[in-house]
Amino acid sequence: MNFHSVEKIGGTSMSDYTSVRDNIILKPMREDTLYQRIFVVSAYGGITDQLLEHKKNTQPGVFALFANGLNDESWQEALLALKQEMFAINASLFAEDELLEQANIFIGQRLDNAHKCLKDLQSLCRHGHFALEAHLATVREMLASIGEVHSAWNTATLLQRDGVNACLIDLTGWQSSKHISLDERIQTAFKDLDLKTQLPIVTGYAHSEKGLMSTFDRGYSEMTFSRIAVLTEAQETIIHKEFHLSSADPRLVGEANAVPIGRTNYDVADQLANLGMEAIHPKAAKGLRQNNIPLRVKNTFEPEHAGTLITGDYVSDKPCVEIIAGCKGVYAIELFDQDMAGNIEQYDASILSEIQRFKAHIISKDINANTITHYIATNLKTIRRIRIALEERFAEAEINQQKVSIVSAIGSDMQISGILAKTVGALADSNISVLALHQSMRQVDMQFVINEDDFDQAIKSLHSCLVEVHDHGQAICLAS
Repeated sequence: MNFHSVEKIGGTSMSDYTSVRDNIILKPMREDTLYQRIFVVSAYGGITDQLLEHKKNTQPGVFALFANGLNDESWQEALLALKQEMFAINASLFAEDELLEQANIFIGQRLDNAHKCLKDLQSLCRHGHFALEAHLATVREMLASIGEVHSAWNTATLLQRDGVNACLIDLTGWQSSKHISLDERIQTAFKDLDLKTQLPIVTGYAHSEKGLMSTFDRGYSEMTFSRIAVLTEAQETIIHKEFHLSSADPRLVGEANAVPIGRTNYDVADQLANLGMEAIHPKAAKGLRQNNIPLRVKNTFEPEHAGTLITGDYVSDKPCVEIIAGCKGVYAIELFDQDMAGNIEQYDASILSEIQRFKAHIISKDINANTITHYIATNLKTIRRIRIALEERFAEAEINQQKVSIVSAIGSDMQISGILAKTVGALADSNISVLALHQSMRQVDMQFVINEDDFDQAIKSLHSCLVEVHDHGQAICLAS
């Protein structure tokens, strides 16, 4: 039986090496050894945003600028600024001149190679036989890999300096002459490792013949993490973040009222991911769930806290709401057409294909006899493109859009008589209008579509109503 764990360190945590070393590496869950652990690391906070585009506000990074067109050279300035930023990070980590020089040479070579590749590709695609669009997916993967190999090399080197037998496992396939599957790349990298005496520091990006980003985009590091756990038959997985998985955002409901969640299941994790609050990407969670590998989410800066244990079979002792969560910046696109009645399937499939074409994330949707409304988490530019495409396809339809927010009550078992009425009542008591609501028969979440200005108060009201705490810190279950 394997006794090792596979652990992932988030980007914000990675930016604080001292906390990573002292709170994670030197304080393992099992205190008998520093080893028997595999660490998958993210890029330092903000670096992937500069390499690709900002995850939240979509401000273009190197990739987005390069993809703008063959005559746009602004990506070169962005790449130079990124190089300076990475060197500054190195300078803050390495006090030793020799190690600092090695660190700068390592990542500098990657960046210089990437610059040459992009220049050559840009020149090539100025000829009519080559289309830039055909190569953008590969460019995106190449650029993304630089962030993870930077942090992984630095961390392995720093740990070696500090007396830990760490080793770099570079899964990026940089300058590899052979395209292989993700599983084969992982198995090849780990086949000669001795986990009893070595501490692998693994790049969150892993190159594969099919490409991770085409399916998982920015969730690629979680897929790498998950597949390593499955293929090495890990006993447990751990994700180290800069916060606890709590009953609500402490900044909204107050530190004293937010309750760290001790146990939950993968169903709840999926609902959070749907709202953009990922504990883990749903497709990465699938592998862990199918192989009965538990996932623990821990706060890097509170190492003594056991964190949240996520398993496939957990159900709360009593039906209750565990988490109040939500998201702002959601756009409701409503398409009304009298001809839809009796022909919903055709309309639904056509609308969905247009939304998918622009790679927008659907949180939820409503359907009645003649109207379909999708609630989409994306930027206004993408929404406008989707609307134009729908107007061209459905010339006689009436299409409306509105910016809204969604708040959700989530739990592993919410089969509580009267909970929907109680929840709507709590919102009404705060003068919050419910524009739409959703509750499925699976009874793991309720979603309320509200005006964006009401978001903060809605979170506070639902948390106060459904997840208040006793003096001893246990969440109230509404099972009465």
